[in-house]
Amino acid sequence: QLQLVESGGGLVQPGGSLRLSCAASGFTLDYYAIGWFRQAPGKEREGVSCISSTGATTTYAGSVKGRFTISRDNAKNRVYLQMKSLKPEDTAVYYCAASFGVLAGLGISEYDYWGQGTQVTVSS
Repeated sequence: QLQLVESGGGLVQPGGSLRLSCAASGFTLDYYAIGWFRQAPGKEREGVSCISSTGATTTYAGSVKGRFTISRDNAKNRVYLQMKSLKPEDTAVYYCAASFGVLAGLGISEYDYWGQGTQVTVSS
């Protein structure tokens, strides 16, 4: 079965860093734009960042711009989200998602495959 699996979440203190990884199983990510989304308790899922299939274009939500960096390594069939200067409001379950095609944005409806999510908790 085709799937995406996130890893790298955990508990960090404010100001700390984490790097999330999204690995594809059963298909190649070469043909997909990839997005990272997050959902905090009581809130709707929101787009965080996305990257084109080649990695040439990246997009960030205003709340994370300058702190998060999305990247991909198609040879390893992986996408990453480097998070630094983490804040308590970054606490959420983080999901990666794949959209078939070159480009995609931060809209949930644009994506075809979703991972199971990984918990990120930022707390002192």
